Order: sequence, then structure tokens, then C-alpha cells
Amino acid sequence: MLSETPNTILFITGAFVSNKCWDEWKTFFENKGFKTLAPPWPYKDAPVEVLRERHPDPQIAGLRLSELILYFENIVKKLPQKPIVIGHSIGGLIAQILLQRNLVTSAVAIHSVPPQGIMTFKFSFLKAGWGPLGFFTSTKKTFMMSFSQWQYAFTNGMPEEWQETSYCTYAIPESKLIVRDTITSAAKVDFNAPHNPLLMIAGSIDHTIPESLNLSNYKKYTDKNSITDYKVFIGRNHFVLGQPGWQEIAVYIQEWLAQLPSKSI
Repeated sequence: MLSETPNTILFITGAFVSNKCWDEWKTFFENKGFKTLAPPWPYKDAPVEVLRERHPDPQIAGLRLSELILYFENIVKKLPQKPIVIGHSIGGLIAQILLQRNLVTSAVAIHSVPPQGIMTFKFSFLKAGWGPLGFFTSTKKTFMMSFSQWQYAFTNGMPEEWQETSYCTYAIPESKLIVRDTITSAAKVDFNAPHNPLLMIAGSIDHTIPESLNLSNYKKYTDKNSITDYKVFIGRNHFVLGQPGWQEIAVYIQEWLAQLPSKSI
């Protein structure tokens, strides 16, 4: 393990979902000896039902990516030692940015939204993202995925009963500005800079963040002395954290962390 012996994992949730999506992941890693925390995003510290009742919520609607990054940066800085960070989707983007700022010992980006400058015109990506971007609609109102949008963007390939259960359990309203900010300088990363170990994980059937987009993100990192690893899991959609068989990915991450060299920047 790393010389700093990090024993805390910070899980960072993506957009459109409750931080409760990490509950089973926390239990898994706590059983392996880690301390874990998965704080909600600002203004989202409430049950899913309450957050939906608040829609369209002007507080959540006004949230910007730079504010969200600072929020997690402050959480990290208050910890007694640098943590490991594991993020999903926009949480994966934030994980990359925290790594860039040398605030964490290692980072795992699961189906990550890419930093500024990486784009794809794959149809599934454009279709899944069109609603959340909210063009021609007010940014003062949150965006709440319909069930059919959830089926396409998150849970494609799963039985409808599972899709419905996951939608009712995890889907929440989101800021359109957060989504738009991911293509601005707020999401900038210096891909040439040295960094602590980074693992990028992609899913072969993810409509929202296609495998090819994660691969492009991975290939952007150029420092030969930094560990940058990439892994694709077959049959994984954007609901990867709760998709049956998620334990396979958690085990892979645990084993990857265990074999990291002691040196860190």
C-alpha cells in the first residue's frame, strides 16, 4: 500500500442520484478495514422523496461545478490524512481534479465524466445528455429525469422491474448548470502533470458515458512516471454502482489499491 497508509475512502456521487447509491460499497470496503464517507452534495442531505417534492428546487438549480469541487476539497482538507477518492460520473471528474491538486493519495474514476476538452458525438451520449443539459429551458429550475430517460441513460439492459426500483430509490432532481459546467474551464485538468495513481473504469454498454469516452480520457494522461490504469467491464451501464454484480468491480478496485507502490508525489 501507499506509504501514507491511507485508510479512508471518500466516495463522490454523480449527478441525478442520491448518495445512498454508495451504501453497499461503504459496507464492502469497511469490511476490508477502510473507513468510508459518502457525503451528499450541497442541498441534497434529505431523503429521495423529499428532494423530489422540492423539485423544481432553486437552491439545487443554482449549484455550479466550481462550488461543488470546493465543497469536496474542503471535506478532504479536514481529514487527518489524505484519503483515497472513488467517484462515479461527475464524481469521477471531481476525483480527477482532486488528484490533480494532490489532495488524495489515489483516485478511482468510475464511468467518469471527462475533463474539459474531451468530447464524443456518439448518438447515445448526445441522447442521454440532451435532457440534463436543459437547452431552451430555465436554469433556475432543476431537471428531473423521467422514468423513460432513466431507462435509457442509466439502466439500459436491465429488467424493467429493476429499472423501476432503482428509479424510485435513487433518482433525484439535478442542476442543469452543473452538467453544462463540465465542458468549461471549471473541469480543466493538466494531463501532462505528474499525479498519484489513477484508475479509470469504463462500462461496455454505458449510454451516458460511453466506453470510448473513458478511453479518450485515459489516453490524455501522458506522464510516464505516473500510474494511470484503465479497465473495461463488459455489460455495465451507467447504474454500475447498483447494477447486479457490482461486487466484481469493488473487488477489482480493492486489489488495485493493495498493489500500489509506496511512492506518491
